[in-house]
Amino acid sequence: MPKIEDVAKKAGVSVTTVSRVLNNRGYISEKTRENVYRVMKELDYQPNEMARALFRRKSNMIGLIIPDVSHPFFSELTYYLEYYADKQGYKLLLCNSDRDIVKESKYIDMLKKNKVDAIITGSSVLDVEHYLNLNLPIVSLDREVADNIPVVSSDNEMGGRLATQLLLDKKCRQPAFIYRGIGGPHHVALLANGRAQGYDEVVTQAGYDPIHLQLDASVKDEQEIEQEIIRFLHEYPHVDAIFASSDVIAAEVVQASRQAGRRIPEDIRIIGYDDVKIASLLSPRLSSVRQPIEEMSERIIDLVVKQINGEDVPNMNLFPVQLVERETT
Repeated sequence: MPKIEDVAKKAGVSVTTVSRVLNNRGYISEKTRENVYRVMKELDYQPNEMARALFRRKSNMIGLIIPDVSHPFFSELTYYLEYYADKQGYKLLLCNSDRDIVKESKYIDMLKKNKVDAIITGSSVLDVEHYLNLNLPIVSLDREVADNIPVVSSDNEMGGRLATQLLLDKKCRQPAFIYRGIGGPHHVALLANGRAQGYDEVVTQAGYDPIHLQLDASVKDEQEIEQEIIRFLHEYPHVDAIFASSDVIAAEVVQASRQAGRRIPEDIRIIGYDDVKIASLLSPRLSSVRQPIEEMSERIIDLVVKQINGEDVPNMNLFPVQLVERETT
């Protein structure tokens, strides 16, 4: 495999000149530039990206830490983040933390060693100090990390209010809220908790008692999750509506409701949150609160690139949500 020294020798220039051509630094005449490119093509020379990164002190890589890449929301988010990062000339380095503190900490060390230019975190388990000490541009998804770290989020509280009000407008008299609790000391910093706050506010104002079911995030067995929801439905037979904190949980509620003998929407109405693709593929099709995932992703990349370039960015970036009604309500 040809090296940079081979290119320099055949082109009749120094290694420094070839490096300047590769990294577009310093004055290089057009004749010299074209000569170097011609030789690179003849030798089929492939520049070492890490070497270029060290020379430029820039890797053009962005670290992305998310809790679960298999989750439809994070899957769609990652797709759009990669798309908009690529348009800006950056590549993503994906880190799937599994909500594991040790694993996430190791990923942060790996990102530091790989000299990423910035980090996007959808994490919710590590102490904020792990991020504050990185001295890197950071953008957080749905979690307030620090005053100087920008956050991108949908209007979770409004989403909770819209979903719950829809259920009440459908003459439901006891909506319940089902979510998957991740636990840990930093869960309170998650802006997604606003979904529960919106639910509680509307239910209480209507004169009903809020009812919550927290599913265990560590449970992966689908049958076990289904049985827990069925037990809940039997324990609260008067519950006639469910607001689920994600479309995935709403889909689990749909399956459990069938097993419990509840007709949808005649006996129980169900609405989710996110409006990912599975919402319109379920039968019956799922009503949901739509997060503008693509627009949020574009903003995240924009915030990252502006920070890399030394520009000021707004701290809070809140996106409006939209109620999408389908067959489950």
